Amino acid sequence: MRHLRRKLTLRAHGEQVVLVKRTQERIEHVWMKAFLWALYLPNYPDLDIEVDVDDKYKPDVVTMDRRRGRPAFWAEAGAVGPDKIEHLVTHYADVPLAFGKWDRPLEPLLETVERAVHTTDRTAPIDLLRFPPDSAERFVDAKGHISVSRDDLTWVRVANAEPWS
Repeated sequence: MRHLRRKLTLRAHGEQVVLVKRTQERIEHVWMKAFLWALYLPNYPDLDIEVDVDDKYKPDVVTMDRRRGRPAFWAEAGAVGPDKIEHLVTHYADVPLAFGKWDRPLEPLLETVERAVHTTDRTAPIDLLRFPPDSAERFVDAKGHISVSRDDLTWVRVANAEPWS
């Protein structure tokens, strides 16, 4: 894997992404963005990392529905406040969401998400994923190829939403 100071060059499913670790950013946050990208890339081949989507919030990982001019998938890595969770769950009720945590229990996040879900009619699923503390060593080989699946993680699909593959 090519890891030059603050830059990671990673590959998954025949695609490549270059991530730059900002000074104040934890490396675990960078890894989670990469893992979420790799996990959902087969379903969303146009995934981007940290791009503006004309919303008050900026997603960590997203794909846009160009026709509708809004996100078709949105993922967050790490700390996400209850206001942002409620906004995403309610304003994007038809958009699949994913929230990743690094070596943290999912229960507090699940409670916050379920509270927000009960305030709206969702038609898209919400995944909560816990990345183990050794994820970088387990899921990335020496050449920067990411190999991770939901079976490798603790994950919860929030009820009140249609299933997706």
